[in-house]
Amino acid sequence: MFELKYQTPKAWADVVLNDFDAFLTDHAAAEKKASGMAMSMISHYPDRKSVVKAMADLAIEELIHFKQVLKLINARGGQLGADEKDPYINQIRKVFRNGSDVFFMDRLIVAGVIEARGHERFSLIAQALPEGKDKEFYQSIAKSEEKHKNLFIELAYEYFPQAEVNQRLEEILNIEADICAALPFRAALH
Repeated sequence: MFELKYQTPKAWADVVLNDFDAFLTDHAAAEKKASGMAMSMISHYPDRKSVVKAMADLAIEELIHFKQVLKLINARGGQLGADEKDPYINQIRKVFRNGSDVFFMDRLIVAGVIEARGHERFSLIAQALPEGKDKEFYQSIAKSEEKHKNLFIELAYEYFPQAEVNQRLEEILNIEADICAALPFRAALH
């Protein structure tokens, strides 16, 4: 449906694999926050039936992903850490415009772009991992993120003219590319 403007170098995956336990902790936090974001969308837009249905399904799926990552952490003898602020998320949220309709549109588009970045990076992790259950898990997670990316943009098309969505998507993709290019690599999704 759309392509990211910044392609994460494979060197990012090397950083992740060098501290995979830290990455898993961050991944668990990201899944938990994604589930919470979906529930928040339901709370803020109860009159948008398509959003409510889609976000109810998404919240459950993201919570299942959280539980799966938690299982990986436990199998490695680790434990959850405290949630940390995500500099990528903090920066990309600055694109939200004031005004209920444009804020809603931006929220949908930004969510789609975040899911697209997740798809790209989980795919890189899957490629870098040796054959086995972890690799299969990250291949599966990457496919889910790709579906989510499309879901959010399809919802935006349902509520707003496609030309407006596409124009704003292009603007946000350029901003997101600049954010990614400026952030240092770390053992985290973003």
